[in-house]
This record gives sequence, structure tokens and C-alpha cells, in this order.
Amino acid sequence: MESSKVYFTDFRTKLGVSLTEKLKRLVRKAGIDDIDMDGRFVAIKMHFGELGNLAYLRPNYAKAVADVVKEKGGLPFLTDCNTLYPGSRKHALEHLDCANLNGFNPVTTGCQIIIADGLRGTDDVAVPVHNGEYCEEAYIGHAVMDADIFISLTHFKGHEQAGFGGTIKNIGMGCGSRAGKMLQHNSGHPHVVEELCRGCRRCASECGSDAIEYREITGPDGSIAVKARIQTEICKGCGRCIGACAFDAIENDNENAPQMLGRRMAEYSQAVCHGRPCFHVSLITDVSPNCDCHGENDAPILPDIGMLASFDPVALDQACVDLCEKADPVRNSQLGDNMASPDFHDHGNVWHNSNPNVAWKETLEHAEKIGLGTRKYELVVMK
Repeated sequence: MESSKVYFTDFRTKLGVSLTEKLKRLVRKAGIDDIDMDGRFVAIKMHFGELGNLAYLRPNYAKAVADVVKEKGGLPFLTDCNTLYPGSRKHALEHLDCANLNGFNPVTTGCQIIIADGLRGTDDVAVPVHNGEYCEEAYIGHAVMDADIFISLTHFKGHEQAGFGGTIKNIGMGCGSRAGKMLQHNSGHPHVVEELCRGCRRCASECGSDAIEYREITGPDGSIAVKARIQTEICKGCGRCIGACAFDAIENDNENAPQMLGRRMAEYSQAVCHGRPCFHVSLITDVSPNCDCHGENDAPILPDIGMLASFDPVALDQACVDLCEKADPVRNSQLGDNMASPDFHDHGNVWHNSNPNVAWKETLEHAEKIGLGTRKYELVVMK
């Protein structure tokens, strides 16, 4: 496969020129104008940030991309899917409130926000995975697949499992419905945390598999409480119970090895992107050591580096990785602390030095193998 072009610009600007104007110039230079958007629905996939986290991309960047789409006659909307874990984005009402509180709304971004997998995270479509080895089909939020054109807008940062959260993770994990997220993480079956369960039976009323039963549990003091239990042999993994529980008593185990997680994310990205116009933007800024899904963010492990755009999501992630490897670590950070430790072992890359328990190369290798893109790229620098 021939190398792909990745366009890059740093965060330096001249007096009178804003970063959002520079971002618009970058995406145009990278070729976004070559996509026919006139009268077409354009999904802009991004992360609205968990409440308490301040590392997510500012709404201004989303508006810049949406404005370019509208100037070309497109009909943009910002989108993401509900989360698998308890938090402030586990169903669409919370998710929209969270987005609004973090500054994302039609006024600030110039377009509507649609939670792609619906109210309870179950509005998905099974999409065949082209060249898939681990997933025959992917469960993707319906609104993502209904769009004529797909654009990813990614905050490139560290991640506690995937090494870094880049374009492939933003697309693959981010566009998966709750069932899709479960299947990427493990066998697709949630479980009940008994000490949090109140036996209200709300989960059973929403179960799509009739897989929830109730049993009496005797406590240490002799008291009897009714608790839910999910029969995994019946459970279809739809995830309705997670969204239904008001007490965060139902969880999904993250059992997959990070290597397998990365490969499945690549295949889910392939399902989202294959067969339609796609374009990708990634900003290396506020490079927190962990995902924006956390309700907090630690200090950046690297300095702000720049903005990148490409038609190739694999080349884009590889370029971001390479630029990060060339950057000097921030001393007062998780990465800096690790490197200053007397027993520090140099793993040879930023992501393992920040968190030794991650896997990231497998994601890029598998994405290239299944034809999502290429790791070979030409970096075109825009001043």
C-alpha cells in the first residue's frame, strides 16, 4: 500500500489569526473540500468529556469543523454513543446534559447533537466487518451509520488500556453501541454488584433476553434482601440493564487483554468507515495520561504538539504517535514521575513509560492488516 498524506500544523498563530481559523485551513489543505457534502448528513464523531474532566476538546474546535461542512452545503451533527460504565453519559438524557454542561450545544457548535445509539444505548445496527478476523459484524450506533459522510474529531491523549486514545479508538470504541462496547471488551455479558443492588426489578423490566432472575440473600446480621442475578447463558448482551439501573449496580467486566481490545477496535473502525466518504482530524493537546471518560484528568504527560488531518485514520494515528515520541516529557506528570523513579525501566516508548500495562502497536498493526489504512505516511507541514 502506498503511503498516505497526513497534514500537520502546530499551535503557533500570528496576531489576528485564531486557532479555529488555522484548523479550518488545515482541513481544507488536507482535502476535505474534495468530499461532496451538498445536502448530505455528516456525522462528526467526538467525545464530549465526562463531568469533572477538563482535558476534552473545546467546543470551538467542533464548531470550526461543522462550519466547514455547512459552507459545503452539508448537514452536520455532533455525535457519540452512550458509555458502558456508570458515569454521566450512560443514557442519552445524561449524555446530552453532560455535553451541554461541558459547553457543547447548538449555539456553541453551530449544529445539533445526536446520541447515536439512542436513549438506552440499544439503538444500533449490525454492520459487517470487511476483512474482520475477530468480529463478523459490529454493533454500531444507528445515527452514525445513517449519516452519508463520517468525520472523526479526536482528542489524542494517553489511555490506561489502549496506550493512547487516538482516531481508531474514537471511532471503534466510540461508535459502538453498549452491546458493541461489551463485545469489544469481553464476552458481552454484564454482572450485578450485589451490594449496590436494591432489588427494584427495573433491570428485569428492560431486559431484552429475559435473563434476569431474583434471589434472596441473607446478610451477616440475618436480614434478607432480594438481589438480581444475570443468567449469562441466556443473556444476549444488549446492555439495556446497565442503562436501566438507577443505582449503578450492573457492570461489565473488562476481561479482554489490551492486545485483543485494540484489534477489535480496529475492526469496529473498519465497519464504521468502509464504503463511504470519511475524513479524520486529531488534535494533540492536553495529553492527559488517561481517557477523557474519567471524571478527572491528571496533568499532561507531553506538551501541546499540534493539529493533524488525513483521509487515512491509521496513518493519522501513526503520525500522532511519532510526533509524541519526539516530544520532551513534562516533568511534573505521571510520565515524568515514572521516568524520575530510581527503578525506572525504559520501555522505549512514551505510552509504556507512562503506563507499562498497555498495548497499542497491535491496534495499528491489525488496522493496517485488515485494510483500514496504512502506517506509512508523508507528513505535510502547514505553517
